Amino acid sequence: MGATEIIFIFVIYLLLFGSKGIPSLAQTMGKAVRQFREASSDIQREILNTGREIQNEVNRTAAPTPEKKEVHNQDPPPNTTEQ
Repeated sequence: MGATEIIFIFVIYLLLFGSKGIPSLAQTMGKAVRQFREASSDIQREILNTGREIQNEVNRTAAPTPEKKEVHNQDPPPNTTEQ
């Protein structure tokens, strides 16, 4: 909302409810802004945590694993004793 829209809403509210309603309007608007900021902070925190979890998972799966020693199948040594 732009400044002119806020002023227009304020003037309409003032005409409808009078000057005694201004404190309740300010309180309501303050609560709404606070809830909006908390919600946006929660969403931002959730996105960052998910990004960290994904990065950790990628790092964990991409980490080099110790090389396995290959066991070569060798023929048994020839039997030198003949019967």
